[in-house]
Amino acid sequence: MSLVDLVMPKLGESIMEATILKWHKKAGDPVSQDETILEIATDKVDSEVPSTAEGVIEEILFKENDVVPIGTVIAKIQTGAAGTGINQLPQAEQLLYEEAKLVEDIPYVPAAAVQNKSAAAKFYSPLVLNIASSEGVPLSALEQIQGTGQDGRVSKKDIIEYVASRKQSGYHSPAAEPQQKSNQQMVVMDQQPKQDDDRLPTTYSGNVEIIEMDRMRKMIAKHMIDSQNISAHVTSFAECDVSNMVWWREKMKKEFEKREGEKITFTPLFIEAIVKCIKKYPWLNSSVDGDKIIVKKDINIGMATAMPNGNLIVPVIKNADQLNLVGLTKKVNGLANASRNNKLKPDDTAGGTFTLTNVGTFGSIMGTPIINQPQVAIMAVGAIKKRPVVIETEQGDSIAIRHMMYISLSYDHRIIDGALGSTFLNAVAKELENFDGNRSI
Repeated sequence: MSLVDLVMPKLGESIMEATILKWHKKAGDPVSQDETILEIATDKVDSEVPSTAEGVIEEILFKENDVVPIGTVIAKIQTGAAGTGINQLPQAEQLLYEEAKLVEDIPYVPAAAVQNKSAAAKFYSPLVLNIASSEGVPLSALEQIQGTGQDGRVSKKDIIEYVASRKQSGYHSPAAEPQQKSNQQMVVMDQQPKQDDDRLPTTYSGNVEIIEMDRMRKMIAKHMIDSQNISAHVTSFAECDVSNMVWWREKMKKEFEKREGEKITFTPLFIEAIVKCIKKYPWLNSSVDGDKIIVKKDINIGMATAMPNGNLIVPVIKNADQLNLVGLTKKVNGLANASRNNKLKPDDTAGGTFTLTNVGTFGSIMGTPIINQPQVAIMAVGAIKKRPVVIETEQGDSIAIRHMMYISLSYDHRIIDGALGSTFLNAVAKELENFDGNRSI
């Protein structure tokens, strides 16, 4: 008999922890290799974790709603015979296991013990202590928080909610003057807390319904606020005549579906135009790191997608510049279907360098989108409407019914000035207006 460690897997670049949503197995349950054991969530996507071995669940080390660093052992599986541990797994599973164990940036650090003079020792993770230190939460206040983690431990979620409630109630902590300990101890602050627990709960007048935000909505809200705090948002607008594109799609959509087995929407046509213009103006495909501009050579286009529950997610088409129209269409449809059915993998939402959002899907004619960090620009396309417009012909100006659309570009004014932002926006508009109505599939 041998024990196999089940670790929190690596879930994509920049993701260092995940929340356990639901255990499908409990201690003592049999499990097959590749059978789903639990569901986890990050700030990008939900995912399932399969078993890396066949056997019996010996021990589960974390509870639901616990936030667990990548690479941490979360359960132990007892295999049926000696010598059938992780070293005997097939090569593919062995590589996955080793990758999960090798976290590049922040290794798991055991919870640090903080001694209380008047009570038994309590345990706080370095992450919780760092948040408490930066927000001016003294140890005496930290000890009053009711933890929801394992064994009543204060989790990241608990300390963030506590800090948010203090700010909402108007509490402002004095400047912290931490006492220096030895290098084996964490910094602990000794200020006396305000009487936060004595404050009155918020009341609402009138006929109201109170709805608690779900986890994803909270993440979206935080991401949007963070983006506005980070980037200097500016939005420019342009109008474009997409009649040629509309007529071409209408003419080709049945043949396209019959030949390729996919329905062609306007989204891959928009992405195709954006990619061409990014190649001309590469700064739109960059990010900012302090006083450095990181220009991305890979063009990975995120497409904002509404989910059935009303939340928003942004799957990413990797290396969009290397795909033809058929390839873009298949990628767009595949990611959209995976989003609607909650089948996205963590890597499907990672690595975006520029984002497209179609606000016209629900009837809006234009929008002012918020930049998807750490990107520096996001484009919104509005609803396509028939309108009478003045057009130039060889015989002179005339009025005609055309398919018109507004597009908008929000960009980070720290590095993208109005001249570059407007030039790029109008370049995309020209690409759409000059669409070749005689092109083949």
